[in-house]
Amino acid sequence: MVLRLLLAPITGPFTGVTWIAEKILEQAEVETDDLETLQKQLLALQLAFDMGDIPEDEFEEQEEALLLAIQAWQDQRSQEER
Repeated sequence: MVLRLLLAPITGPFTGVTWIAEKILEQAEVETDDLETLQKQLLALQLAFDMGDIPEDEFEEQEEALLLAIQAWQDQRSQEER
């Protein structure tokens, strides 16, 4: 405990930068997971349609919703990068 207090001026900035980097990484993983989830849902929908499990009109409706969600995610990412 005493050693930690003595080394705090040296290790403090490093600890802070490490914490910030971890938070950024966590957020990036969450956002990537969102896109991967949407893409997997779209693939599963296509497979279900190809196998004849859902009718064409239902497929088109769900496909449009998923594509709009993917486009919204991409638009949000491009706005954040600006």
